[in-house]
Amino acid sequence: MTPDSPYQTLSDLLQRHAQAQPHAAAIRDPETSLSYAALNERINRVACALQRDGVSPGEAIAICSLSGVDYACVFLGALRAGVVVAPLAPSVTPQILTGMLRDAQARLLFLDAAALALVEPEMQSLKRIALDGSDAGQTLEAWLAPAHITPSPVNVAPEAAFNIIYSSGTTGTPKGIVQSHGMRWMHMRRGLTYGYSPATCSLLSTPLYSNTTLVVFFPTLALGGCVVIMPKFNAAQYLVLAEQHRISHTMLVPVQYQRIMDCPSFDQHDLSSFQVKFCTSAPFAASLKADVLRRWPGSLIEFYGMTEGGGTCILHAHEHPDKLHTVGQPSEGHDIRLIDENGVELPPGSTGEVVGHSPAMMNGYHGQPEKTREAEWYDSSGRRFIRTGDVGRFDADGFLTLVDRRKDMIISGGFNLYPSDLEAVLREHPRIKEVAVVGVPSREWGETPVAYVVLRDGQTATAPELMDWYQQRVGKTQRLSALHFIEELPRSAIGKILKRELRDLTPPLTH
Repeated sequence: MTPDSPYQTLSDLLQRHAQAQPHAAAIRDPETSLSYAALNERINRVACALQRDGVSPGEAIAICSLSGVDYACVFLGALRAGVVVAPLAPSVTPQILTGMLRDAQARLLFLDAAALALVEPEMQSLKRIALDGSDAGQTLEAWLAPAHITPSPVNVAPEAAFNIIYSSGTTGTPKGIVQSHGMRWMHMRRGLTYGYSPATCSLLSTPLYSNTTLVVFFPTLALGGCVVIMPKFNAAQYLVLAEQHRISHTMLVPVQYQRIMDCPSFDQHDLSSFQVKFCTSAPFAASLKADVLRRWPGSLIEFYGMTEGGGTCILHAHEHPDKLHTVGQPSEGHDIRLIDENGVELPPGSTGEVVGHSPAMMNGYHGQPEKTREAEWYDSSGRRFIRTGDVGRFDADGFLTLVDRRKDMIISGGFNLYPSDLEAVLREHPRIKEVAVVGVPSREWGETPVAYVVLRDGQTATAPELMDWYQQRVGKTQRLSALHFIEELPRSAIGKILKRELRDLTPPLTH
């Protein structure tokens, strides 16, 4: 593959690696390791089984399980058969899982014993295959087609659906984001920019249902490297695996970086093999970026973008240590602009909602054309952009600073308050480890800010004490109405703070 290579499918690339380097390690988890030849044979068996069961190209299967080698083989085998994959979070409610299975119109469900508890009675007729050998369904080994056979060839066009990634649901019911083979091809080809090669070994500890993981998983395999999968993240074990496998590339979310940097054994591990560390999915504090740069070898690259595609900003933190408070500059060929609440494009120096256009954009939300239209913005020439819902501003050098989520903005007494501004002040207190500010209904102000605080280990404080400290440092309009202590902020599996859950904890205030 070269930066100018024409479109190819991941399935074809894997077949070539199996011929060119059959004994090279392709994928590992704690229980299993497959070479490229073994991986190619296993995904052939998956593709043949899907064709045997009458699952046609363009139809979908669903996977709801902890990540592992078998999970990956099912995903890749489906792609070889032209089947669309809907990887689903096992952390959802039964009602949400049912909604996602219906939305995807999944023909089969691959799951483990834990996910079986989420399958409601009305979904019991859906054929289930157990990835963990449990009685959650027919075992994978029994379901697979025999070895040493090949599936019927399938011609997969660039615009064909590759997967349906469901939004995290931090704000409500998840929406199915349809990504095409062409979009994934752009991600894989971009891997050349970051040094992916047959010598690459990527360590992934975020789940395979998340686009965060897949943007490293697919390029690693497309370019002949090896993927090491951690089904569950543990900071100390991550460091052991990184040293053991001489990891070169990784993708982590900010909360994982924080836990790894806080790990008492961090400085005892040889991490000199790292070439590139990536981060995305949630706000990444400048101080944490600086700590990673200081203590962890290799470059640090932050991606800012959406699963839906559109514009991406990239911060090469190791090259711009003075821009760690930003999410970087628009990627080459990506058009990022700012618009106001009426959809009018804003001039330079303004603060507004971030919208983006790029060669890699979703087809749309599955079965929800009205939601797709809501997510789109068109400029005066008719060019299609994706709305992010984030509020930001560009500096004089073209680096984007995010102010907050548009939906999280608090309108209190007619003033616009951005929770991230309030959180930044609270984080300066030496006893505060983490904080989240949400807006709650108020009779007097319409909305009013309330803080949820996690104290550092071994520290104590009272709410009035912290409130008084904070109120002395902000303007009158930014004052908190309440402050609550919480043992741990609610987060999604990829580290996003679930502010909706915090709002649900807080009753409307009468003042």
